[in-house]
Amino acid sequence: MSAPAPLRIVFAGTPEFSVPCLAACRTSGAEVVAAYTQPDRPAGRGRKLTPSPVKQAALEAGIPVEQPESLRDTSARERLAAYAPDLMVVVAYGLILPRKVLAIPRLGCWNVHASLLPRWRGAAPIQRAILAGDAESGVDLMQMEAGLDTGPVLLERRTPISGDDTGGSLHDRLAALGAGILAEGLRRVMAGETLTATPQPEAGVTYAHKLDKAEALLDFTRPAIELERQVRAFDPWPVAEGEIAGERVRVWGARAIDTAPSAAAGTVLAAGRDGIDIACGGGALRVTAIQRAGGKRISASDYLNARAELRTPR
Repeated sequence: MSAPAPLRIVFAGTPEFSVPCLAACRTSGAEVVAAYTQPDRPAGRGRKLTPSPVKQAALEAGIPVEQPESLRDTSARERLAAYAPDLMVVVAYGLILPRKVLAIPRLGCWNVHASLLPRWRGAAPIQRAILAGDAESGVDLMQMEAGLDTGPVLLERRTPISGDDTGGSLHDRLAALGAGILAEGLRRVMAGETLTATPQPEAGVTYAHKLDKAEALLDFTRPAIELERQVRAFDPWPVAEGEIAGERVRVWGARAIDTAPSAAAGTVLAAGRDGIDIACGGGALRVTAIQRAGGKRISASDYLNARAELRTPR
């Protein structure tokens, strides 16, 4: 008796977050018959057309790459159907999948989403969780349906969010967790198991709207703890910005300190080796890492070497 044919997977993803999941599909014993990803976009100072991380990884693995502008037209759906996928795995793809696309694979479409659904459906769940001060995050393996991240959850893994986590560190941890949860799902399905699909609760729905560069500006009239989260969430992009004694700088490192400043919000209260303390609407923000216009990321102490007039005794 011949062995059953391997599971045929079409993978759809675009950014670096998706790459570990593509690798998990490849090592699962399934056959990745195509990788769908966003069209090449201009990037860098020269605005040169640049392939997505998923495209680069797929080409290196010899996987056919598809880059449609949309999946809504008939020809795009016919091309997808021609791959005869058993399953479509979607990880931060960036295109909406119409109902007719969701119906093409025999087992439907799975999505790996970087939040504990129904909290933070949408485009930027990692950063929104840090901004909100959430104590934990995680990844959900979800059976896709027509709504935005509304499908039933198949598997879930959780991770605490520490006070040191940045958008970058949480991204990397969730990308690894996502690959692990996907690998488990594939292993169990290929072993003949039917995963239990648990509907998302109706209570607790929040939306993680796409990040806007305008959100990066630090408003010192707000509580310091909110600004600390902003600095952490927006590292490595779009990077928080604020004004320190008249100079606009990028702020890469900061922490809230519990103090009752007597000066107006935005005033430098103290500056020394430990950082630059700035009065906020509640408490103060101690800035520890800075980037001047056209410069590199430096410590607050090094910044004060160039702005010695700000130094104050603590």
